[in-house]
Amino acid sequence: MLHDLVEQYGPALVFVNVLAASIGLPVPAMPSLVLFGAMAAMNPATVGTQLFSVLVLAIFATLIGDSAWYVAGRIYGGNTLKTLCKLSLSRDTCVKKTERFFGRWGVRVLAVAKFVPGLSIVSIPMAGAMGTPYRTFLTYDSIGAALWSGLGLTLGALFARQLDMLFAEAGRLGKLTALIVLGLLLLYAAYRWTRRRQLLKKLASSRMSVDELYDLMLKKETPVLFDIRSEEKRKLDPFVIPGSKFADERQLDEIVANYPRDQKLVIYCSCPNEVSAAWMAKQLTDAGFTDVLPLLGGLDAWRDSGRQLESLGDEPAPHVDDVGISPKAV
Repeated sequence: MLHDLVEQYGPALVFVNVLAASIGLPVPAMPSLVLFGAMAAMNPATVGTQLFSVLVLAIFATLIGDSAWYVAGRIYGGNTLKTLCKLSLSRDTCVKKTERFFGRWGVRVLAVAKFVPGLSIVSIPMAGAMGTPYRTFLTYDSIGAALWSGLGLTLGALFARQLDMLFAEAGRLGKLTALIVLGLLLLYAAYRWTRRRQLLKKLASSRMSVDELYDLMLKKETPVLFDIRSEEKRKLDPFVIPGSKFADERQLDEIVANYPRDQKLVIYCSCPNEVSAAWMAKQLTDAGFTDVLPLLGGLDAWRDSGRQLESLGDEPAPHVDDVGISPKAV
């Protein structure tokens, strides 16, 4: 039954599955590639003849979905990354890590992005947002798609015997197996979503509003402002709140060494949920600082309120121990 299904509809099912995964739907694509590889190894005279066609279809499906994200990044720039940040079940800091990874390796990262969880879905629209030529994007993304698809089919062929035994056991359990797998996937997604909501709820009461920050500025009581966006994000949106200093949550020791524990600190990022800023505020509080708050709504809230922004221009990024920052105002 399974053999007939794979032989008749296998290539189409793999194409649809891989395309759905590449456009961002929460469905794993690797299992279908592994399954087809295993069936091809066990039935070389029938299913095996379609192996190369399935590889080509998987690559083609990946490129279709990835190209859509590339175009979204090219048209909407950093807003695409903000949308991903809002929808992601991972912390916003995970998105920032992938931004930095792309900033270090450039478009070459697409050759291996499929093998790193979370990297692909961020690096692809970032390639568009950073103005990478489509031909260059397509070259490296094709390499990555071929390696990833080929690995799935190869793993299936290598472990065909073990997978056959697994399917045999699953067949004895019937529909119960599918229900168990579906249930586990739903539980995992619910767990990640619940943890994220709990974190946001816990941190919701410990934030400073844009109006409160502006009032402090008018009273000449401006706190130390830390912009903790990644360098790549600042290239896409080269503006800051006046007087901001750049900070990196990976270098908390530098902040601890340069500021008194009673110094008022306000931290902002650009992700809609400010999780990165809230997480860093917690780390500084744990380090002994008594007055640290993330900015509610981050840089976008400041911009939306109509407040003044300063352009980074061509000036070098200052360090957290720099003083007297005075970028050009806009």
